[in-house]
Amino acid sequence: MAVFQLEEDKIYFPKPELADDDGLLAVGGDLSVDRLLLAYSNGIFPWYNADQPIMWWCPHERFIIKPSEIHVSHSLRKYIRKHKVDIMYDRDFADTMHRCRMKREFKEGTWIHDDMENAYYALHDKGYAMSVEAFVDNELAGGLYGVVIGRCFFGESMFSDKENGSKLALVGLANLLDDNNFMFIDCQFHTDHLESMGGVRISYEEFMNMVEEGFQIND
Repeated sequence: MAVFQLEEDKIYFPKPELADDDGLLAVGGDLSVDRLLLAYSNGIFPWYNADQPIMWWCPHERFIIKPSEIHVSHSLRKYIRKHKVDIMYDRDFADTMHRCRMKREFKEGTWIHDDMENAYYALHDKGYAMSVEAFVDNELAGGLYGVVIGRCFFGESMFSDKENGSKLALVGLANLLDDNNFMFIDCQFHTDHLESMGGVRISYEEFMNMVEEGFQIND
């Protein structure tokens, strides 16, 4: 199936259903706030290396966690009882995103490069992105960041500096979102780690039904 070429001066996307089997939908365009918001509102997200053109993805199958169904294992509960755990929100978005970049960059490469950092900083400045940080015994243990639109959270990346750091941040996020009636945490793709935390596969159609409901403004 053909991959669509986007123009920088026109903010649009082809129908998400036209993505190829791997989920690649289009290349090109830019990372402006308006384009990113349009992308996420249609289940589309950018994912590419610094030496590549911007690539836009929309998998036919989505992997999500419902905040009320986050799974906290027995071993993690035991760990929490043994330590002083504190969760902070938007402690330092730029720092958290950069830590996600550095952790992946040193181990396996990363799609979080300068242009991506700048784009998501801009989203955060407009109130459409947030970070979560977990502290264990008063030391930063891990964190994550993602895009927030309505009652939908689109996860982007996470890091751990200490044991269970990213898991604690994810649990803290789920608790906050559950308290505020959020629909889902979008994990984009399946991983064993996220499945162990309660992640489930859903179709793109089901995902977009949840997006539509989550974008509705309650009076």
